[in-house]
Amino acid sequence: MIALVAGATRGTGRGIAVALGAAGATVYCAGRSTREQRSEMNRPETIEETAELVTAAGGTGIPVRCDFLDPAQARELAARVEREQGRLDVLVNDVWGGDGLWEWDTPVWKHDLDNGLRLLRLAIDTHIISARHLLPLLIKEPGGLAVEVTDGTWSFNETRYRENVYYDLAKMSVNRLGFAWSNELRPYGGTALAVTPGFLRSEAMLEGFGVTEDNWREAEVDSAWMVSETPAYVGRGVAAVAQDPDRQRWSGRSVSSEELAVAYGLTDVDGSRPRVWSFITEVRERPAKEPGADQEGRDQEGAWKAYR
Repeated sequence: MIALVAGATRGTGRGIAVALGAAGATVYCAGRSTREQRSEMNRPETIEETAELVTAAGGTGIPVRCDFLDPAQARELAARVEREQGRLDVLVNDVWGGDGLWEWDTPVWKHDLDNGLRLLRLAIDTHIISARHLLPLLIKEPGGLAVEVTDGTWSFNETRYRENVYYDLAKMSVNRLGFAWSNELRPYGGTALAVTPGFLRSEAMLEGFGVTEDNWREAEVDSAWMVSETPAYVGRGVAAVAQDPDRQRWSGRSVSSEELAVAYGLTDVDGSRPRVWSFITEVRERPAKEPGADQEGRDQEGAWKAYR
């Protein structure tokens, strides 16, 4: 299996890359942060580290610096993959880079315009540029898989406003890209879908809450955090789809890590099966007047335990 993860530096992208490596794949780990140069995110994680983790998991990790806002760099990357491998079996679009650019619960007339437009470029344009240059490799042989990584399934997001117009538009657009690629790949025997993790214990989230993976339960966050998951959880789901001979059943869909875990009998690294999207819709959003909800309409203490 030859795979490329665009946005493999950290978080979900790293989790998916490592899981594909555990499945024996050769994984091109593409991103902007290297040991020599950090991206504007200014975080310590690097594509070299991700590639090493892929190799340690049983695959072959290849770090490649690429800014997917630059079509020339994406084109050069595609040429390299074709030259070295002759094909591409799996493309994962997980480029984000929008942290720090959005303002929570802020109307468009108050939100910084330049930051909002930059967020949209990072979240949407990068995925289209990646697809433009890498999907031609994916259709060289039948059975290719394209995965768009977003936040929230289509069905969840369509009835909920996601914080502000820029974030909302970005995450809904990526869901739609998964559907778009499914239509464009279908004549070539390819599959495409959108996938969302749940409440993610990424490197940045753990750091932001002042905890580590060893003591994450000590973070003072709302109860949905207790149903959070590691990047490995969604990674295992994507790897399962990539190895599924019947993967076309997922084509055009927008699914969560929870749905993939149930379908393939997967668990997170601690043996749990987090169901945070179910927890949010069935517990946190339950009207306060219903039994089992407190005055804010949120769960009573301990209700989250049924969702892990």
